[in-house]
Amino acid sequence: MMAKIKAGLLSLRDLFATAWWIFLIVGIGFVVAYQFVEPAPPKKIVITTGSESGAYYQFAQRYATILARDGVTLEVRASAGSLENLDRLKKDEAQLGFVQGGVVEPKDDPDAEDDSGLLSLGSMFYEPVWVFYRGEKHLDRLTDLRGKRLAIGQEGSGVRQLAQQLLKANEIPAGDHLVPLSGLKAAEELQQGRVDAVFVIASEKAPVVQLLLRSPGIKVMSFAQADAYQRRFGFLTKLTMPHGVADLVRDFPPADVTLLAPTANLIVRDDLHPALQTLLLQAASEVHGKSGFFQRAGEFPAYKDHMLPASSEATRYFKSGSPFLQRYLPFWLAVLIDRLIVLLVPIVALLIPLLKIAPAIYTWRVRSKIFRCYGELKFLEDDLKNHFDMALLGEYRSRLDALDDEASQLHVPLGFTDLVYTLREHVNLVRRTLSKLEQSA
Repeated sequence: MMAKIKAGLLSLRDLFATAWWIFLIVGIGFVVAYQFVEPAPPKKIVITTGSESGAYYQFAQRYATILARDGVTLEVRASAGSLENLDRLKKDEAQLGFVQGGVVEPKDDPDAEDDSGLLSLGSMFYEPVWVFYRGEKHLDRLTDLRGKRLAIGQEGSGVRQLAQQLLKANEIPAGDHLVPLSGLKAAEELQQGRVDAVFVIASEKAPVVQLLLRSPGIKVMSFAQADAYQRRFGFLTKLTMPHGVADLVRDFPPADVTLLAPTANLIVRDDLHPALQTLLLQAASEVHGKSGFFQRAGEFPAYKDHMLPASSEATRYFKSGSPFLQRYLPFWLAVLIDRLIVLLVPIVALLIPLLKIAPAIYTWRVRSKIFRCYGELKFLEDDLKNHFDMALLGEYRSRLDALDDEASQLHVPLGFTDLVYTLREHVNLVRRTLSKLEQSA
């Protein structure tokens, strides 16, 4: 038993001595391949939204519920709005956030390199611009609001920035008549008559929109110049709120209402793990992919606003859908296999040719032990044939015995033992030659 164990260990030693360079090359390949393997995605990320009563915050809460199914925690942080969200993203205080279209000016040169460190996962939904106002007079142009007290949103909010852009385009200057109020507080001020009009950017389901649509004496402006705005502000889309869509029984609105809308965009830091970007897009499709007042089923998410470059993961998702592994496997298992593929493919590519060479080298190493004995045996045979000396008879026999002993002690794999027996037969053949020479001397 001990002999078999010893033989096995010697065979393993031979194998390692033969294949050490394969292990070395594969090890180097492993180190090189590891440099290209993405680290595992974090299990917690932060999204910056808007006020807790706003749509951004509510949508983020739905994202958090969906991501939790895959073991990812999404921390939802309220903010003053899009400008604060951008600031948080740039300071790495959050990894993703909602940003209203038009907040970031697109570059004049689309091919210019973007150095913001931010990428877009696409537009998630339309955000109609609602201008609610009091009074009997029908208003359909922003110039009609000149001299009136207007609630245009808080500092740092996207609604304030867009309202200022639109008012400036209509030559309505900034001043004390522009009140920093938003949401339900602004709606209350409008109902009480303390402001004359309110700018709201929100979906039709937002509480503030639903409240003002149903408030007596409050009207919503239908933009008569919507086409002109759409041409001048590329991030705006002309939308139509159909007659009666809000309330069929009460026939509200009593006529089609033309609105303008930027899109809400999901912006991420460019170092957010690609697998998490895809997971977020899957959640966004689940939340925003249905039809609504202003959108078709499947219209969102999509890359509509080009204020920031699209993430490569988003481009791939919009073209091909979810990665193959994530369609059929749990998220973390798909990520693990994806990382292993990146790591193992180059290693396997190295191993295939190396393993084809290794058996030949191993065979050569085993045979070389036997061939060395054959070299000595051949030298002795030539010496006997050409330079036989009777006085050296004892030395000849000692050399043959030594070769026989060496052959019998050779440890080779079972598949090569026939070579050992053949060698010993040839040693005996030379012995018979020596005996004949001795007899004839």
